Amino acid sequence: MSAIYNFCAGPAMLPTAVMHKAQKEFVDWQGHGVSVMEISHRSKDYMAVAAKAEQRLRELMAIPDNYHVLFMHGGGRGQFSAVASNLLGSHGRALYLVSGQWSKAAAEEAQKIAGHAQIDVVDICVEDDGIRHVELSPLSGAAEDYRYLHYCPNETVDGIEIFENIDCPWPVVADMSSNILSREIDVSRFGLIYAGAQKNIGPSGLAIVIVRQDLLSLPSLTQASILDYRLARDNDSMFNTPPTFAWYLAGEVFAWLQEHGGVSAMDLNNIHKAKLLYHCIDSHPFYRNNVAKENRSRMNVTFHLADESLNGEFLAQAEARGLLALKGHRIVGGMRASIYNAMPYEGVQALVNFMTEFAEQHA
Repeated sequence: MSAIYNFCAGPAMLPTAVMHKAQKEFVDWQGHGVSVMEISHRSKDYMAVAAKAEQRLRELMAIPDNYHVLFMHGGGRGQFSAVASNLLGSHGRALYLVSGQWSKAAAEEAQKIAGHAQIDVVDICVEDDGIRHVELSPLSGAAEDYRYLHYCPNETVDGIEIFENIDCPWPVVADMSSNILSREIDVSRFGLIYAGAQKNIGPSGLAIVIVRQDLLSLPSLTQASILDYRLARDNDSMFNTPPTFAWYLAGEVFAWLQEHGGVSAMDLNNIHKAKLLYHCIDSHPFYRNNVAKENRSRMNVTFHLADESLNGEFLAQAEARGLLALKGHRIVGGMRASIYNAMPYEGVQALVNFMTEFAEQHA
């Protein structure tokens, strides 16, 4: 059987070695005769799993001691509500930068629950001659008193990534669901980072929150206990039963990352993978990408065929070659290849080989 490469945007492929280990331990974890899914989250054995996962993440991202790491329910979308509920306050004000579908959704969710608080929304995505790029206006001298600024460094749907640091006088909140651990960042530049797990961390349902300690002293809105960062902190992310299997698998992914050189190695590999795929797109008139080169995502590569009547044939032939889940999001159409950390360079090379052959077939 030829290799299968899963380009799904999420839930996405996991490292093969991690999946094999989880399979081996599935019904008999650490000689206990039961699965890790079947033991108490408050048992000594599971608490060790949870603590090790946090330790590994702290090491991978060099998370400072004045930041809490929380393992939360509800994925990234659940944090749209949690961020506003925990940080906005009853009469606070927040600034949301919109660069694509997910940052737009975060702003809309914040507006729904803001009450007397205020959500200001600024669209930072500009289109010139069909090419989309991000324009970040200087914010360091702004007079407004915002509780926080929210943005999404990588737009999974749109294939847009922001590589610049946001320079502003307020705490920066970043939705890193689709690019966490893909490149090195300075955590201390952020007030809060959150990420749904199902792209670069593990299975869906889990969310990671990295929050600076002082932000948890801000007055919050009335909210569901399950979204309360203070309760999560005070209960070691176990105010209620957490998604234990997802947490266990996340820890195994963190271990795999450490074994393979950490975030710096992933960063370099992701640059090489994205360069290979974008070069293929740019080299063939048969394909086009509508994102400016400085904002092209390394994680989610979007592209269109010159003749979109061939979309179905492209997808069918790709699947026959073991190249799965290349159909673009329904909002933007076309194709999308998600090449997260777990996608090997060989997978991208296989996709490029197929795309080159397909373009030559239909030249």
